[in-house]
Amino acid sequence: MRKFKNYSLNDKVFYVVITALLTIFFVLVLYPCVYVISASFSSGTAVQSGKVVLFPVDFSLEGYKTVFHTKTVWTGFRNSLFYTFVGTAINIIMTLTAAYCLSRDDLPGRNAIMLVFTFTMFFNGGMITSYILVQKLHLLNTVWSLLLPGAIGVYNLIIAKTFIQNSIPGELLEAARIDGCSDFMYFIRIVLPLSKAIAAVLVLFYGVGHWNAYFNAMIYLHDKALYPLTLFLREILMADQIDPSTVTDPELQAQLAQAAGVIKYALIVVSMVPVLVIYPFIQKYFVKGVMIGSVKG
Repeated sequence: MRKFKNYSLNDKVFYVVITALLTIFFVLVLYPCVYVISASFSSGTAVQSGKVVLFPVDFSLEGYKTVFHTKTVWTGFRNSLFYTFVGTAINIIMTLTAAYCLSRDDLPGRNAIMLVFTFTMFFNGGMITSYILVQKLHLLNTVWSLLLPGAIGVYNLIIAKTFIQNSIPGELLEAARIDGCSDFMYFIRIVLPLSKAIAAVLVLFYGVGHWNAYFNAMIYLHDKALYPLTLFLREILMADQIDPSTVTDPELQAQLAQAAGVIKYALIVVSMVPVLVIYPFIQKYFVKGVMIGSVKG
């Protein structure tokens, strides 16, 4: 407050307007989330009649009971966890390895290779050619169709490359070579431990991307046993109900028609929980990762 009093009139007006706009934007973003959570804890009748506005009405857990007794939800949850953990591991390994190589001044053709990577950020073959490529590689209807095509994100590669160049001095490589350390061991024992901050940022970027992804699964997968949770969520939202045959509890099957609206919101909340749990532990690295990527090397 003391600093604010010392500001000029123009600065005071600027900060007041910006604060008001950000507050309005925050409320606009927050309200849908609050509504979804409140509706998920309300009764089906209250949701269908539009009584839920801000707080739960006729508190009920019927939506969550139905979700947790639905086989497809557990199948999708298991698949999404697999895609997220395995996919993120592949992304981190490929991205950090490529970033380290491209950060080395002695890499032959480094600029040309970087140009090829950057080119793909502006031009690509499109959905049809991507589908044909996946088909020719015999990856259709396999888990690898969701894991391998996006193994490296070029933007994330640039962030990691810039971090390694700016944060790890070249003298460390010279000292390691004097001690007889190979390039591979230098990468494993020195570069990776010093790159924990950028690795955390990449885990956040890639992990959230894998967890929320559904479009590639919709294109490449035909077997429902391989569907991620987001694809089941899309089907439920479009059909506005859960298939009664997938619910294991007979009593809940009879309540599906009335609880259709609540089930949608409960499933949305369940799908958000893993990201909400992980995000606070990586949040402190988020701004640092964005600032690193603001200067391209």
